[in-house]
Amino acid sequence: MAVLAELLTIDEAQRLILERVRTLELEPVSLEMAGGRILAETAVAAVDLPPFASSAMDGFALRSEDTPGRLPVVERVAAGAPASRELRAGEAMAIATGGVVPDGADAVIPFEYVVESDNAIEISDHVAAGACVRPRGGDIHAGDPVVEAGTRLAPAHLGALAAAGVPEVVCAARPRASVLTTGTELRSPGQLLGPGEVYEANGLILAAQLASAGALPERLAPVADDEDAHREALGRGLEADVLVTSGGVSVGPHDLVRRIEAELGVEEIFWRVAVKPGKPVAFGVRGSTLVFGLPGNPVSSLVGFELFVRPAVLALQGHSDPLPRFQPGRLAAALKRNPARDQLVRARARAGDERWVELEPLSGQESHMIARAAGADALVLVPRGEGELEAGSAARYLRLD
Repeated sequence: MAVLAELLTIDEAQRLILERVRTLELEPVSLEMAGGRILAETAVAAVDLPPFASSAMDGFALRSEDTPGRLPVVERVAAGAPASRELRAGEAMAIATGGVVPDGADAVIPFEYVVESDNAIEISDHVAAGACVRPRGGDIHAGDPVVEAGTRLAPAHLGALAAAGVPEVVCAARPRASVLTTGTELRSPGQLLGPGEVYEANGLILAAQLASAGALPERLAPVADDEDAHREALGRGLEADVLVTSGGVSVGPHDLVRRIEAELGVEEIFWRVAVKPGKPVAFGVRGSTLVFGLPGNPVSSLVGFELFVRPAVLALQGHSDPLPRFQPGRLAAALKRNPARDQLVRARARAGDERWVELEPLSGQESHMIARAAGADALVLVPRGEGELEAGSAARYLRLD
């Protein structure tokens, strides 16, 4: 196993991971199934949007040069039912929102600004050309990019693609990910606990995180601290695109994961990062499979995933910016710095002034305290160093929701 003597920084570890990521095979995906997927190819509009000049209001289509004045209403235009002829001088046509503005018309006046009687309208003021008209292609033109490659598709993207006539998109395949938790002491929720036993939570956490990153997770059964059981389970997990283990990556007599992975052909790229919680994180590769070994404490596992696993899963799908997005905020309380390691402190983000989010650190920051961590929606980055970050000082944080 290749072990680096010095602890890596977070940035160094992320770089070493992303250097070994290759985008998965591309596949067409129907728009109905594309939510959360990452575009591999820029999607372009099939039509102008809007595809015709349309009315922005319920009102009357007319020629601006005929206003003010009294105009007969010669036809009524509904959405999806264009006028039967062009609008002539001195005429108006009633029109619904979204209706095709008839040829000859250059403006629409809303119903509330006219007086209608005897199938004619009285207009007291001049109506400017272009008023309440959505021009053809005013949003986008056919052939223009709608969503760029590398974008993860959110609901608004899907709506834009549908409106622009795009029926399917090209995406990288979703990574297959295996999750394996280790430890003789682990039991499933609902089972009776014996002496020294605990309920297994990390597998559920990691599977949910993987799914939220776009992967297809498979939870393997937890394995006891037994070499043969580890060898069988790890061998199965290594068949996936990503293997994420929890526990067994430190230096205790029952920490078997790294040694047995090496026997199975995993090349260890690094072990241990200067971060708290989660220092004994490991990363390696076997062929194209990315192998992550996260610590067994649940908060360490959760944080390690966000810093190291999620970027890799996004990069496998071709995400253009897979690294965590830290945002600016201000501390509601002072935080002590660690001289040797960057810290990720659980906090609640709440509205501050117009420029800043206020970050309130939670009590109980130990890495085993998953119940307290459940109340956090932010991870505050506290850079290594002496002293403390004072209350009110600027800080960067990563959202957890």
